[in-house]
Amino acid sequence: MANYAYLRVSTDQQDVNNQRHGILEYANKMGLAGLQFVEDTSSGKTNWKERKSGGLLQQTMLPGDTIIFAEVSRMARSVLQVLEILEYAAKNNFQVHIAKQNMKFDDSLNSKITATVLGLAAEIEREFISARTKEALAKRKAEGVILGRPKGKAETVKLDAHEKDIRRYLKLGISKRSIAKLVDCSPSTLYEWLDRHKIRVKPDTKKTTP
Repeated sequence: MANYAYLRVSTDQQDVNNQRHGILEYANKMGLAGLQFVEDTSSGKTNWKERKSGGLLQQTMLPGDTIIFAEVSRMARSVLQVLEILEYAAKNNFQVHIAKQNMKFDDSLNSKITATVLGLAAEIEREFISARTKEALAKRKAEGVILGRPKGKAETVKLDAHEKDIRRYLKLGISKRSIAKLVDCSPSTLYEWLDRHKIRVKPDTKKTTP
């Protein structure tokens, strides 16, 4: 019998480490050794069957195997999908553990009821977070705060810090493409900066040999 641990990887490394730490602590307490970690970068909005958790459950795991999730919200984003996972696991004799809630699920009614409550709680919390975010943005908009990236040109840009060097390089006759490399930017960025400051220079010319 194999033991698997599912991690939904995000851009927040601390979150990933917390998932791994919680699962390892739980596994040690439950005597589940030899964990095989499966990391998934898919969005939580993707159906569980199309994520690595789906591939693990439907293609890799065998009857008697165990899968551990860090918490119920890592299983899926809806109550229906959480129940689908539990139902599939029960039919195939897989053990499902949720580390954070310290729970083990089987095909019993109590397990299904608990999973429903936990999944619903996670779904409701996401709705609350979304609602609070929308309310905060609406309040700021009503107060006259301009949301999003400011329109028009920025007062300062990255190359302003290199203005003295750029002007010196131009006086020395260095080509604009070479200057762009010296100040670590793309040629187009340098051209825009020159235009912004109304600095007119001769176009770069290629040297030719007879």
